Amino acid sequence: MTIRTFVTIASIAGAVAALAVIVPVRAGGDKVAFPENHAAGVLFTTVDRADNKQFREFYTSAAALDAAKKGEPLPSGTVITMLQYAAKLDAQGNPEKDANGRFIKGNLIGYAVMEKRAGWGAEYPDNVRNGEWEYQAFKADKSVNTGANLSACFNCHKPLDKQDFVYLYDKRVGPGREGCHSRCRDADGSNGRRRQPIPRHCRA
Repeated sequence: MTIRTFVTIASIAGAVAALAVIVPVRAGGDKVAFPENHAAGVLFTTVDRADNKQFREFYTSAAALDAAKKGEPLPSGTVITMLQYAAKLDAQGNPEKDANGRFIKGNLIGYAVMEKRAGWGAEYPDNVRNGEWEYQAFKADKSVNTGANLSACFNCHKPLDKQDFVYLYDKRVGPGREGCHSRCRDADGSNGRRRQPIPRHCRA
């Protein structure tokens, strides 16, 4: 075997190894169906994203919020849905704000969903797996957003292994309160309450 042949084989092997991680993430996301009944749950927080000029709403079940407030793992079947809206902009291209200093939502541009089911996640390596959670992104028309980087969701939530891989355990969580994604997906300083920088993998 020549050196060139060996290098080629090694390169192919590396590419296959990388693909083996990417493909399960996408395939795992296919388990998550669009949550048609998300609005029947609790709107537990809203977020202004100054970095990409979005307004976001977060929904989940009352049972999930109750478990989080008790510090317990979220029940199997929990779905957390994020609705992404373009913020309404002024003539200068800056987000307009309401009387409370919050962004005014414009057109719906997409959804991001995370769902937990007993037995899910077993196909992932330990450095990727987020317990029994899977992620999926949907366009405004509710079709799957095949261009979404689901690996970024796993990376963002991976450090939260002590709290069921979600941000719901923030003591401030509740209807109309900040909590979920306050350290990862929130805008930094858009209303004077978010001061931590947004990790690079959470900005998309």
